[in-house]
Amino acid sequence: MPDALSESVYDINYKNLYDVGYRGLIFDIDGTLVPHGADTTEKVDALFTEIHNIGFKTLLLSNNSEARISEFNRHIQTEFIPMADKPDVRNFHKAVERLDLPKDQINVIGDQLFTDIDGANKCGLANILVKFLMHEDETKIGKKRRVEQLLLKVGKIFKIQQRSPLQHQIKETDMTERKPLSERYPKLYDLAVKKETAKRHIQDLKGRKKFAQHRQKLKLPNVVHTVSSYLIKKGPGIDPVLQTNKADNIDLAASKIDGIVINPGEEFSFWKLVGKINKKNGYKDGRVIVNNQVQAGMGGGICNLANNLHLLVIHSPLQITEFHAHSDALAPDQGERKPFQNGTSVSYNYVDYRFKNPTSQKIQICLWVADETLYGELRSEAAFPWKYHLEEENHRFVKENGKYYRKSKIYKVTEDATTSKEIDRELLLDNRSEVMFDYDLIPEDQIKSE
Repeated sequence: MPDALSESVYDINYKNLYDVGYRGLIFDIDGTLVPHGADTTEKVDALFTEIHNIGFKTLLLSNNSEARISEFNRHIQTEFIPMADKPDVRNFHKAVERLDLPKDQINVIGDQLFTDIDGANKCGLANILVKFLMHEDETKIGKKRRVEQLLLKVGKIFKIQQRSPLQHQIKETDMTERKPLSERYPKLYDLAVKKETAKRHIQDLKGRKKFAQHRQKLKLPNVVHTVSSYLIKKGPGIDPVLQTNKADNIDLAASKIDGIVINPGEEFSFWKLVGKINKKNGYKDGRVIVNNQVQAGMGGGICNLANNLHLLVIHSPLQITEFHAHSDALAPDQGERKPFQNGTSVSYNYVDYRFKNPTSQKIQICLWVADETLYGELRSEAAFPWKYHLEEENHRFVKENGKYYRKSKIYKVTEDATTSKEIDRELLLDNRSEVMFDYDLIPEDQIKSE
């Protein structure tokens, strides 16, 4: 489902999008900018002039021919990719490379759920669905359009609320004044969740991916990286019972993953191993984030486990194929600030954490809980010729519209294991996390003005 809806490309507040961190826009053409097959207009050309003046990079991604797009682009003069075969993700990835921007700085704008939005979601790109444009003499819509309209009535109930920066982009609409749709229509929310769960099962069956399934007690000999995380947080407003339950939930889920071996070419799926989170399977109420609020919920704390997995993976040559983020400012930092101590989101089964083993050797994950601490090891058959560390730049807290946000840029640095020479520096996250704890606990020396 889309992250946000807009009546048209002209009703999107592009300045707000730029202000919250987006720098690239990928546009569909037919049905989005003009009716199907129509030529560009002065209004379209003026829109792109405005967007470029704001500072955006743009790209046209269309299933149409190169001749058609070249003619349409004669005044706009932007990057374009023809015959994109949307929703196939290959040309979405190609578009990201052309824009030369991190994924979290790019937004896809289109009129079709099954091509523009589905492809953007598969590629992990933010997206906006606009109302499709028709020629003046058109009165009927196709079957696919009718299915899309039905899905929107149900599916948007939950998905529109997922990425908070997008809540500011629909012109003249203050979504914060009303309760989230998931609270106003809980039955439809449940239906939307079931739809997304079923959709993921179908995608996995069609994809024919080879998921890691083999677990073994014998540990592989080489330690690539280790993590540890004390699980019990204390402080004002923190329920000790929910903290204990969180530790129990993590212990149970970790036992489902401990010892898993990811063979070369295999993909790891958090939910394929952990399974459903419910009382029947032994889980309890812990702290969860719902509609950007921390509250009690079944299986609370599982995101903490996923986050420690993420820390293991980003210190290795493993390739992340699916990652979802929530605020990493859930509680004040304890001791020295370390990036990615929080922030990984999972929800059965459609918000998954996945990665692939592109190396030529087996890799193993070991996870266990002892003394209220989660321990993790990433192991391999032999040492890799690279080593990895994280660097966080320009960390600070900023006040925006009465709320505080943690901001920073987090990089993964790859070095030669022998010489320590830097080989690569990858921007993993352009962080903008709403602070979820008491503002009085924010260190004053870390509060900056933009």
